[in-house]
Amino acid sequence: MKFRKKPVVIEANQWFCMGHHPAVQERWDSGEPVYFIETLEGPHIVSPGDWIITGVKGEHYPCKPDIFEMTYEVAE
Repeated sequence: MKFRKKPVVIEANQWFCMGHHPAVQERWDSGEPVYFIETLEGPHIVSPGDWIITGVKGEHYPCKPDIFEMTYEVAE
């Protein structure tokens, strides 16, 4: 069977550094900062330039810029 995603308008913000999105957390690993978001599936790493998407239930998750560009367009 084949399925198509329902058209849903999402909220998203491109993240570049701490303070750009309240869901992004920081921890230190071997003297280097690691940025992550707690998602419904567990923690996911966030890198500068990633989009932080707010899901339909208010959850947050990161999306790489190239995938975001292929998947989403500006809503009117």
